[in-house]
Amino acid sequence: MENKDSCQKIKRIAIIPARSGSKGLKDKNIKSLCGKPLIAYSIEAALNSNVFDTVFVSTDSQKYAEIARSYGADAHFLRSASNSDDKSSSWDVVREVLNHFEKEQIVFDEIMLLQPTSPLRNSEDIIKAVNLMAEKNATSIESLSEMDHPPLWSNTLPPDGNMDSFFNRFSNMRRQDLPIFYRENGAIYLLKTNLLSKKDSELFIHNCFAYIMPRERSIDIDVELDFKLAELIMRL
Repeated sequence: MENKDSCQKIKRIAIIPARSGSKGLKDKNIKSLCGKPLIAYSIEAALNSNVFDTVFVSTDSQKYAEIARSYGADAHFLRSASNSDDKSSSWDVVREVLNHFEKEQIVFDEIMLLQPTSPLRNSEDIIKAVNLMAEKNATSIESLSEMDHPPLWSNTLPPDGNMDSFFNRFSNMRRQDLPIFYRENGAIYLLKTNLLSKKDSELFIHNCFAYIMPRERSIDIDVELDFKLAELIMRL
């Protein structure tokens, strides 16, 4: 668990972005998963970690805000229309939330962005990421998971599907003889607030460390099949 003294010194906010529009699955962020709206899992994980001064849900929907509040999150203002389409970045949303709190004379030292589409990320993951930030004296932490298959086994195909050039010198190598490859899993993004003055592409470049999550907690909900897989894991 995080040291209590460090909790008192660092003011930290969790921001959960939950736009109501979804092109793939209608109302994905509040779609029921094992009897609870998807967004509830991120709210509960954040609250149960006890490392945040505020757990805030950024949404453009009053209905979503009411659901968020029913699970204990703060959602006392709605997202602006300019940050409510699918062209706005998550970091535009984060900046808007922090600017609003600054107008209320509330300033945070660290931000953790928690995508609601990662329902299997739990409070222990959050605590460990926060502790890793302190241990490494990092400016940012990002969660990764091991890739299902080494990308060295992959290749592109020409339009006609001819595989003459598909295989390479790694194709016949055993998995255990290849290096471990990791991917971003989208579950946890933790950073110092002062980094937000940088471009989005520069937020996780310098003095950033990886928090490694197991693949079974790294499901990112995007399509109906992801819901079914997450539900299956939850019921095991």
